[in-house]
Amino acid sequence: MQDLNFLLYAAPEHESCALAWQKQLSDLNVHTQIEWVDEINARFLRFHPELSLIVDENGLWLAANGMKMQPAWQAEMPRLKRANPKNELLARACQVNKVETILDATAGLGHDALLLAWLGARVTLLERHPVLFALLLSTLEQAKLDPGLADTAQRIKLLHIDAEHYLADIASEQYDVVYLDPMFPSRDANQKQDKKQAQVKKQMQLLHMLLPVDGVMDLGENLLKQARLKSSRVIVKRPKHAVFLADQMPQHQWHGDACRFDGYFKI
Repeated sequence: MQDLNFLLYAAPEHESCALAWQKQLSDLNVHTQIEWVDEINARFLRFHPELSLIVDENGLWLAANGMKMQPAWQAEMPRLKRANPKNELLARACQVNKVETILDATAGLGHDALLLAWLGARVTLLERHPVLFALLLSTLEQAKLDPGLADTAQRIKLLHIDAEHYLADIASEQYDVVYLDPMFPSRDANQKQDKKQAQVKKQMQLLHMLLPVDGVMDLGENLLKQARLKSSRVIVKRPKHAVFLADQMPQHQWHGDACRFDGYFKI
């Protein structure tokens, strides 16, 4: 992946954190120019619509078009507290109460990995895009300091690596489950039109700017075949009416209101 360049906004009171993140990002071939500002608020975001990075007391953020986002793991607490291996489709699909190790090969914002780890699995999380990896790293560091998430965060291992390369190198059956939730275009041409479909959420809007479909967005077409060679159980998350990943029909499906989970197993 070619080097990336971003403006990095921070207030002077967060200088040490901003410099630390500038170094971390540089190590990932993301080059930043720090712009010191008095205050980062809604007005500032409106007048700085370009895709940029922000550092504040809550870590690293991605910002654009009057919005800012980071993986919001703390906001998942209400769902986590209600979750159990039976009432979460993802947990049922992954058999989280029967397995120990899960590879989440398409990290995204890490919410599904967080759920699986909360329910007791040891989850290895892969992300190849350096900015998204940095955002996840910031969130994971915060989670380790959060009393409600610290134990769960200790069961999550985050790696900056291309999933195809990682799957090619690992031993077969190293993980009990491989989970794939590849980035998805705003609308699949084969997906049923739904008049009630809500606008893509703020987080996904910014991710689609960072990972455009015709650029580095990973649609996962090459991952399923590799994953099936490495694990006896592969679970793929898809929008409810989407086509099968790589046109491969699953052996089983778990259906929810907005999405489904396709299961591929070694017979």
